Amino acid sequence: MFIAMNRFQVLRGEEDAFEALWTNRTTYLDEVPGFEGFHMLRGDAADDHTLYASHTLWRSRADFEAWTKSEAFRKAHSQASESKPKYLGPPRFEGFETFLSVPAGDEGA
Repeated sequence: MFIAMNRFQVLRGEEDAFEALWTNRTTYLDEVPGFEGFHMLRGDAADDHTLYASHTLWRSRADFEAWTKSEAFRKAHSQASESKPKYLGPPRFEGFETFLSVPAGDEGA
């Protein structure tokens, strides 16, 4: 499994615009082989921003990289400029490959 994560520092007062953008956009992820799930997370608020993180789950890093070169990726990201909220700097990408996985109920088995 590969997890692609982007962290967004959304300026205070722009949270509603950010959440509306993500709630209303079409992702086209269901068109891409290897896609396993997506979560948008809201974190703690600081004085000047609220932290958000997108987590996209992929079968493999190769599947994620294929997504970034796909027409579905271009279509999904073309919507980003519509009502763009204000950020404290650009999103920060982080990618993670699974080296250990413990399904629920398997701990101590």
